[in-house]
Amino acid sequence: VIEQCRSSLHIIEKALVEAGSSLTEVVRVTYMLPSAADFESCWPVLSAVFGDDPPAATMVECGLIDPAYKIEIEVTALLRP
Repeated sequence: VIEQCRSSLHIIEKALVEAGSSLTEVVRVTYMLPSAADFESCWPVLSAVFGDDPPAATMVECGLIDPAYKIEIEVTALLRP
């Protein structure tokens, strides 16, 4: 789950940069995991990315489309002119 978390954030960062935004512009994040217990192990990665002023967040325990998936991350970010 930690590696998938890192990979997800890397993909998100790339998409945000291509759209003209960045991870520092994220205002909302939703974490979806099959097991809520796995969230704690992702916290060091997430806190390193989002720092001391993290965005609003929700963690949802749910079934993902493939059992191989351990985390899905969805963000909302500002687009500055």
